[in-house]
Amino acid sequence: MELSFFLSSLALVLVILNSLTMRVVKNKAAEITQSVSILVPMRNEESNVSGSISSLLKQRGLNDSEIVVLNDHSTDKTESELAKFSNIRVLPGQPLPHLWLGKLWACQQLADNSRGEYLVFMDADVRLEENAIASAITAMGKWDFICPYPKQITIGFVQRLFQPLLQWSWLASVPLLIAQKLKIKSMAVANGQFFIVKRSVYQAAGGHASVKAEVLDDLMLARQLINSGFSGGVAEASRVASCQMYKSAKELIYGYRKSLWKAFGGIAGSGIAIFILVITGVVPIIGALQGSEIGLLSFTLIVLSRVVASIRTGSLPNTSLLHPLAIMLLVVLIIYSWIGKLTGALVWRDRPVS
Repeated sequence: MELSFFLSSLALVLVILNSLTMRVVKNKAAEITQSVSILVPMRNEESNVSGSISSLLKQRGLNDSEIVVLNDHSTDKTESELAKFSNIRVLPGQPLPHLWLGKLWACQQLADNSRGEYLVFMDADVRLEENAIASAITAMGKWDFICPYPKQITIGFVQRLFQPLLQWSWLASVPLLIAQKLKIKSMAVANGQFFIVKRSVYQAAGGHASVKAEVLDDLMLARQLINSGFSGGVAEASRVASCQMYKSAKELIYGYRKSLWKAFGGIAGSGIAIFILVITGVVPIIGALQGSEIGLLSFTLIVLSRVVASIRTGSLPNTSLLHPLAIMLLVVLIIYSWIGKLTGALVWRDRPVS
């Protein structure tokens, strides 16, 4: 139980330190004189086209910008929905090459067919406030890339229970300021929902071609950029961006299933991660229910870390007390993901994930 107390204390300290020191993108007017390419891959996104493009068209402070969308062999009404907008450029997706994952190939095509000094990769389910892109580029400062982390919109009990773990997991485990200043590749944090990089840097690091088969493409691209000598990292952007990743609990389960096997580096890493998650997220509440004071204190500390993380990232902390349940679901999903990986059953967007 002492180990649980130590790790829970460490998690709370890291969440507080990161909340106080991490970069924050504000919805504040800014002017960007360099050219900007806003790049959106879309595959069967008919329900997101209008919201996505409308959000991008209202961006302010970009003196020279373009919006380029790649229709990645959609079989729904994505193409006809995109045709309603005359002030964007739509590219037809080329056939998927061997060993490439679909989204990465789409992003590479977008970059190759754009002209901006800044490349802004944007998922179709992200919605932006009017100063989001200009403010995010301004927040980069001397960085070469930045990942503004959107507020995660959740619906239904399973999403509200599980999704807050997304930001909490890195706020509670990575000393962001140290990792970013020292360019520690293994501590990189990234989010492909909203990813901005200088074109020259992107090309020098090999672009998406350098990570073409990586299921965690955002994280691996960030590591590739850092490994190539460039600087950057994650920033809190809940004031300027939001994203509803999944529309149902089933989508969430299959979404995380495709990638959690890779999240901790391998089977051994997954085992260590599960141990740490259980020792901090489940054991304390069991101890507390059995009358352990240190168990109760450990549980209180980990819940406080969840509350602080939620407040910092613009989400409600109302499921923080259910942290043990969320952790048990995460453990199940990690195991489920590995079963899918080992049996070759992983699929996303109707394409196999190797």
